This record gives sequence, structure tokens and C-alpha cells, in this order.
Amino acid sequence: MSTYTVQAKRWARGWELHIVDADGTEVGATQSHTIAGADRMVRDYLALLYDADPAGFEFEIHPDLGAGVAAEVEQARSATREAEQAQKDAARRWSALARHLKDGVGLTGGDVAAVLGVSPQRVSQLMKPAG
Repeated sequence: MSTYTVQAKRWARGWELHIVDADGTEVGATQSHTIAGADRMVRDYLALLYDADPAGFEFEIHPDLGAGVAAEVEQARSATREAEQAQKDAARRWSALARHLKDGVGLTGGDVAAVLGVSPQRVSQLMKPAG
């Protein structure tokens, strides 16, 4: 499966979509009225160009929004990834703590719930093996 990069540039009627292959060679360009519709337009273009299934192409679309806006978008994405990781880490810590209180300290499920400030049902969820 070939991988492409699409440089999306705004213009008066939407977006110009410049398609570049893995070697850095521009293979063509198409247009879309919206960036949301760019995926379909690129797939259709590549499918016609190579007489192939539109689903058989992988690509990333990079909208040209200017350096300042692009940096803001990346910072927001990075903050979201960090928050998701922090949430996963916190969930693991809660589960480990619930198991320690029950198995290590010997508290009942109800006591674990009271200590942690959660419901007994939440303690049951925390005690389940990670899956």
C-alpha cells in the first residue's frame, strides 16, 4: 500500500490538494470545497489515477493554516494526548490502590469504597483485571 502526503492550501473556492508520494514527488492535485471533504476527493483522484480501489490508499492531509495556527493545533493535540495518558495512568493507580486496600490491607469492598470515596460498584470495576 502506498503512502502519500497531501498539502492542502486554501483558495477562494475551497482547498487545493497537492498529493505527494513517499519519494517527495507530486503525483497530482485535486480540489475540495471543504477540508472535511478532502479525504474523499484525494481517494477518488488516486483511484482514477492508478485504476485502483479508493480504500487502498493511505495518506495524511496537512492543511496549510499558517505557522502560528498550525502550532496552536499541534499544541492542542499534544495536550489532549498528555491528558489521555494521564487519565490512563490515574486509572491504573486507582485500580492498584483498590486491590492493595482489599488484598494487602484486608479491607472489605464496602470499606475500600468508603476510603476511596467511591461507590461499591466502582470498587468492583476497579478490582477487575485490566483488559
